[in-house]
Amino acid sequence: MSLPIVAVVGRPNVGKSTLVNRIAQTADAIVHEASGVTRDRSYHRAEWNGHEFMLIDTGGIESAKADPFAESITAQALVATEEADVVIVLVDGTTGVTAGDEEVARRLKRAQVPIFLAVNKMDTPGRDDQVHEFWALGLGEPWPVSATHGHGTGDLLDAVVTSLPEPRPVIESDAIDVAIIGKPNAGKSSLLNRLTGSERAIVSEVPGTTRDTLDVLLERDSCHYRFIDTAGIRRKAKIDADVEYYGFVRAMRAIDSAEIALLVIDSTLGVTDQDQRVARFAEERGCGLIILLNKWDLVTDEEERDELAYQIEDRLGFVSYAPVIRISALTGAKVQRIFRALETVWHNYTQEITTSALNRLLTEMRDFGHTVSKGARTLRVHYVTQTRTAPPGFTFFANHPTLADDNFRRYVENRLREAFDFTGTPIMLKFRQKD
Repeated sequence: MSLPIVAVVGRPNVGKSTLVNRIAQTADAIVHEASGVTRDRSYHRAEWNGHEFMLIDTGGIESAKADPFAESITAQALVATEEADVVIVLVDGTTGVTAGDEEVARRLKRAQVPIFLAVNKMDTPGRDDQVHEFWALGLGEPWPVSATHGHGTGDLLDAVVTSLPEPRPVIESDAIDVAIIGKPNAGKSSLLNRLTGSERAIVSEVPGTTRDTLDVLLERDSCHYRFIDTAGIRRKAKIDADVEYYGFVRAMRAIDSAEIALLVIDSTLGVTDQDQRVARFAEERGCGLIILLNKWDLVTDEEERDELAYQIEDRLGFVSYAPVIRISALTGAKVQRIFRALETVWHNYTQEITTSALNRLLTEMRDFGHTVSKGARTLRVHYVTQTRTAPPGFTFFANHPTLADDNFRRYVENRLREAFDFTGTPIMLKFRQKD
């Protein structure tokens, strides 16, 4: 079903993310005392009294120029109101009406959807006298709520859901989850905008702009994708602020839930320790992987290009199965190749190899004679079968499975990759005692 949308907007630091978490009953939206923590709009599924809807958490609407992202944050919030079927405007009841609240009201008075004015931080039920002054904003009846304690949120939601349109049925399809990962400022948000053809994520030259994950559904050549743009992943030693740490945690969750990861590398900087670390996260969690060398158009020196190719081989050799695409998210050069690579990786990620084909390969491996011995024991593998997909996993039944060391596992994986196309996908290997 295509769910109706409720957007939560307001000036910075009035408790929008806290209210979103309260309504959605999750901790997905970042909550922090600092102003301007939420930058991009993020989406959260919610339900009230049998009514399902999509909740949008937005950055603060403001006209101040102190924050370099103020204009983009405000633009993102206003886009959310255009997408929404209902808008909740949140204000801070402890401060009274501010110039920021008046700015929000001014921008929303032309909205063509129902607007509910929620006065937050009314933590003591029954003491709502201070909400009356918010009638002056011209946004209708003020609803006293406490996002922290939940007071009044039920009454607000009762009213909100009566204004929602009926969910629109859509054709059911299984979307492929694709996480866009990489260190800060590698060009992930620019790539998302290029792939989807819209200004979906804020793009800035300042590292660390994206703190929340952003999900975007896209259909391409009858295939459905859910792109997840994550906060840039830094080393933990570099994560000084709580806010950035929360974004880091969310990026890890995105990789956990993704089936394929697009690792975006800044070609002008080369392969860094952070890039290695991010690739390792994706590999360990069993994601399919595509490596994107972004800003390739800025690397014009042939020696620099050769050095980058060497770095890919040397520093990312443990994910040598990942295809490498040289792109420019800014100009769009070769970005469309990503979709062909996604089709290939998805096919390989979910493919099933017949047991007969696997055991023919095993016979060839035995004939080749490569094995492991320790003392009087010699490893003999008798049988193999595929036991999982996404990613592909294979179980080998042997007489002494504990003898299968890392070198032998690498040998087996290499033979599997030579015999079958596993481009873009890790392979899981298990060795078990033969019954």
